[in-house]
Amino acid sequence: MNERVEILGVNVDSLTMAESVKFIENLIDSGKPSIVATANAEMLMRATQDEELKDILNAAALVVPDGAGTVWAARHLGCEMPERVAGYDLAQELMKIAPEKSYKIFLFGSAPGVADKAKLKAEELYPGIEIVGTRNGFFSPEDEPEIVEKIKETKPDILFAALGVPKQEKWLAKYKDELNVPVSIGVGGTFDVMAGVMKRAPLWMQRAKLEWLFRAMLQPKRAGRLAALPKFVLKVHSSKKKLEK
Repeated sequence: MNERVEILGVNVDSLTMAESVKFIENLIDSGKPSIVATANAEMLMRATQDEELKDILNAAALVVPDGAGTVWAARHLGCEMPERVAGYDLAQELMKIAPEKSYKIFLFGSAPGVADKAKLKAEELYPGIEIVGTRNGFFSPEDEPEIVEKIKETKPDILFAALGVPKQEKWLAKYKDELNVPVSIGVGGTFDVMAGVMKRAPLWMQRAKLEWLFRAMLQPKRAGRLAALPKFVLKVHSSKKKLEK
């Protein structure tokens, strides 16, 4: 059983990248529909205001610490959290082993054409990968039954959903049992980076835990969302004080 750390009411798994990949392999082997969530500080803050999201995260089979803020929070609360497990990197690790394991993958989300470009990139990077379908993330409620049917027909082992938080988590939770996909993961901007639509922070910025700053520089409209970071720090600090009383 994984050790879980409660951060602002959400249970986050204390696992390395390698352990997370192994855990997901076991989920796929079990065949039962499961959700994997990638929790960064922004998602954890949102969950303090969004009870539905919090419930979905706490019901997920695996919640990885996607972001330096999540790792910092766990350690600040006196708990072990070995490393950051970034959603983008987790998706790449799973795609890397997919050919050998014969995993079938479906890419759902992002703007029209982006998932198709991400598919081509994955096929270039991971020869033999079987991406059984793509679908963009622009749809109305009336389109959802058709999307669900398309995913069901292709019978993927892994469904990557890039719809943004919390839309991707809520959509996956809504259709989890109907889709019957062993592992569904919300992956945010992963397809955009793979397709070359959006750059990822240079490695030195990732190592310096400044990826959030790089995103803010590229997307000034994110500034409002990044204001959640200092609030997150204060909220975690406040929760620690309560625990110490």
